[in-house]
Amino acid sequence: MSKQFAVFGDLFEEAIRAGLTAIQTQHPGFYYQEAARYAIARKQLCRGLCPAELKYPASDPLAEADKMEYYGQRPWRQGHQSLEAPSVQKEREGIQALQYRECQVDHSWLVIPLLSSAIAQFKKYKSPRMKRYLVVQMGEEYYHAKDYSKALALLGRVTWEYRSERWWSILTNILQLSLRCAYLVMSFEEYVTVSIELMGRYAQVPREEKIRIQMNLHKIFQDEVPEPEHGCEHDSVEKGRALWTTISAGGKSRSPIVVEMNSITAFVECKACFTADSFLCESPVTVKLGLHSFAPMPIRFSQLSVRFSNEAYNQFGIVVDENAVDDPIESTSYLKPGQTLWHTFQFIVEQDDVDCNLSIAGVDLVLGSLEGCCATLRWTDGGGDAIVHPFATQVHRKKVALNADFSVVSWDVLPSNYSTHISPREANLDVQLLQKGPALVNEFYLMTVSITNTEVAQISNVRTSISVVTAVADAVATAQPNTFLYEDIDLPCSQLISMPLLEELKPNQKVDNVAYVRCVDSGARLMCIQVSYQIPIDISGKMSMCNCMKEITSSIEVCEPFNITVSLTNMKVC
Repeated sequence: MSKQFAVFGDLFEEAIRAGLTAIQTQHPGFYYQEAARYAIARKQLCRGLCPAELKYPASDPLAEADKMEYYGQRPWRQGHQSLEAPSVQKEREGIQALQYRECQVDHSWLVIPLLSSAIAQFKKYKSPRMKRYLVVQMGEEYYHAKDYSKALALLGRVTWEYRSERWWSILTNILQLSLRCAYLVMSFEEYVTVSIELMGRYAQVPREEKIRIQMNLHKIFQDEVPEPEHGCEHDSVEKGRALWTTISAGGKSRSPIVVEMNSITAFVECKACFTADSFLCESPVTVKLGLHSFAPMPIRFSQLSVRFSNEAYNQFGIVVDENAVDDPIESTSYLKPGQTLWHTFQFIVEQDDVDCNLSIAGVDLVLGSLEGCCATLRWTDGGGDAIVHPFATQVHRKKVALNADFSVVSWDVLPSNYSTHISPREANLDVQLLQKGPALVNEFYLMTVSITNTEVAQISNVRTSISVVTAVADAVATAQPNTFLYEDIDLPCSQLISMPLLEELKPNQKVDNVAYVRCVDSGARLMCIQVSYQIPIDISGKMSMCNCMKEITSSIEVCEPFNITVSLTNMKVC
C-alpha cells in the first residue's frame, strides 16, 4: 500500500507539471503522507511480529524467490494447490526467513523520503500546520534511524510555533524527544535549553521527572556526567555517556552559553521595571526586578545583572553570589519554588542624559559557576512572559501602579515599564526682559536682561542667549527674517546672540545684560531668553553638579516713527 500511494503521488505530481490544477485540499502531499503512514505501520508490525533474535534458516527457503512467476508466491509451496502447507517444517522455516529478511530492512529510511516529499507539497500549497506535523514525524523517524543530530535540528524548527500557539502537550512531547537527542549527541547548549524549558510551569511532565531533570542540570554545572534519559536504546546511551565522560574527564570546563529566554517558556521568569514614568535628574532612578521560580526544587544563581541603554549604569545593576553553587546557605541569590525574589537598584544619572529617555536593555541571570561551567539566561527589555502574554493582551490587564508594593501583587499582573524619562531640575532664577516699548522701525532698541539668583546656593557657568522666535500678526505666528540682534551697536548683527559667560553668581545677587534689536518693518516680535547654569546639589549624600536652564519669552511691539500723508486739493495752475 505504501508503494502504491507513493506511485500515485508521483503520477499526480507529473500531471500537475503537465497542466493539471491542484488545490490546497487535493494535491500529491496527501498521497505521500498516506504512503509514509503505511510505511510506519509496516515498521510497527515488524517490531511486533518479528523477534529481534531470529536467525536465517540453514535450508534457505527463499533461494528461489526471485524466480517466481507472480509477486507474493512462496517458493516452498510451488506447485501445491491446497491451502494446507505441504510441510509444516518448511512452512515454519519459510515464515522465519521472511521475518528475518523484514528485520534487516531499515524502515525509517523508507519513511523519511516520503515525509520529505509530503512536506514539500504541503509547504507549496500553504498548509503550515500540516507541514509542522510532518516535520515532527520526520524528526521522530530520524531519531529511530539513530541520526540524532538531524532529529534535534528538525524538532528545533517547529517548537516556536507550538509554543506560540500554546500546544503544551505537543510541545512537551517534542521537548522530551529533543532532550534525548541532545543527551545522545552531547549537545551541551541544547541540553541545557531544553532542560530549562521542561522544568517550567507549562511543561506537562510529572514533578518527579522535573526533579530528575533539575538534578541532571545541576550535575552539568558541576562538570559531572548527567544521568541518561528514559527511552533511549542501550547502545546509544553508552555512546552518549562516553561523550559526556570524555568532556568531564578532560579537566576543561565547557564554554559558557547564552540562552535567549524571550523565545522559550522557562522555569524562571523575570520582570524588571522603573518605579516611575519619569525621574528628576536630582533624584535617584529606581529599578525593581523580580525573579519567580517554577522549578520543583530551590536553585541558586551566581550573578544577576541589569543592562541599560546607557552602559555606564550597568555597574549599578549587578548582584553577585559569593557562595558556592551547592552551598545550602540561603542568600539574595537563592530562588525557592513558587516564590518571588525582589531586588531594588538605585543610581544617579549623568548630566548628559538629562531630558532624555533611559530604558532597560536586558537582564542576565547566570546559572553555574562563573569560573567554570555556566549558562547565562538572557531576557531582552525587562523580561516578562512575551510568548504566553503578548503585548496585545497585556494592555487589557488590570492596571497596577508602578509604586505599588509588588510583593502583594499577583505575578501575572505585574506592570511592565521598561523605559523612563529623565526630567531636568527646575531652575530657580528670576529672569526678566526689561524694555520700554514700543520700538521704532530701524531703531537700535535697547533691551536689558535682568537675572537674579534665587537659588539657595551659588551658581556657576551662567550662560545667557537671546534669539528671535516669531512675530505675531493676526493671531498667526510667522518667521521674521527682518529682525536683527546686536550685542553692541558696533558689532555685526545675528539672529542669536550670547552674553558674556558669568563664572559665578551668589544667592540673591543680580546681574543685568544689555542687547539691541533692530527691525526693518512694523509688527510684534517675540524674543526668547535662555539662561543655563550649574549648581552643586546633594544626591543621596553625594555632591554633584547639576545643569539647569530657565527659558522665558517676551513680546516687543514695533511701529513706524511717523506717518506722512499727502492730499491734493486743487489741480488748477496759477
